[in-house]
Amino acid sequence: MQTLKIDLVSDVVCPWCAIGDARLQQAITQLDDEIDVQLEWHPFLLNPDVPDDGRDILEHMSAKYGRSEDEMKAAQHEIMAAADELGLNFDRALARRSWNTFDTHRVLAYAKEQGCDGAFNRALFAAYFGRAENPTDADVLATIGASLGLDGERIREIVAGDAYAEQVERQVAHWQSLGVSSVPSFIVDNQYLLAGAQPPATLADALRQIAAERSESA
Repeated sequence: MQTLKIDLVSDVVCPWCAIGDARLQQAITQLDDEIDVQLEWHPFLLNPDVPDDGRDILEHMSAKYGRSEDEMKAAQHEIMAAADELGLNFDRALARRSWNTFDTHRVLAYAKEQGCDGAFNRALFAAYFGRAENPTDADVLATIGASLGLDGERIREIVAGDAYAEQVERQVAHWQSLGVSSVPSFIVDNQYLLAGAQPPATLADALRQIAAERSESA
């Protein structure tokens, strides 16, 4: 069986990242007997300029995209419908606030060392979109981490200090230097960019094509 490495550049406050990951998991299921996919998560800062206390989501999106809050609410309902089709919990997506997730990614760097950053990212998607919790809050992060077998006190120490800051900054800059300007972005075998939350069948076909091209050039 052929192996493909996928680098997923993502932010936990990006709804399409949650949807994109879920669609990728469905695509991987379709490829179960054909391709072994190795997935690695990487940080992206969707809202680096948002203040520490966050910002109302509709106000933020309206200012960001130059559209009315009613238009943005309609767009959010479309996103919620797409998430619902995948079984994702987006129940409180309209109640959430926009956040700068730099500290979150520092905690995720710790989780990655412990081998559970994928599970942590998905738990944060559920906390943020499903329960409108603050994904940068030390208590939220510690509670999720503890539920995954991580050290909750260590997570609080990370949030209070600056551990992993240089690592996250370096990784964010790395992917930006390679042209990643939006998320989710799936980079396959360090060569092919699949941008956006594409349908599972589209992702599966793209991965099959990449695997075939690799076989031909081997």
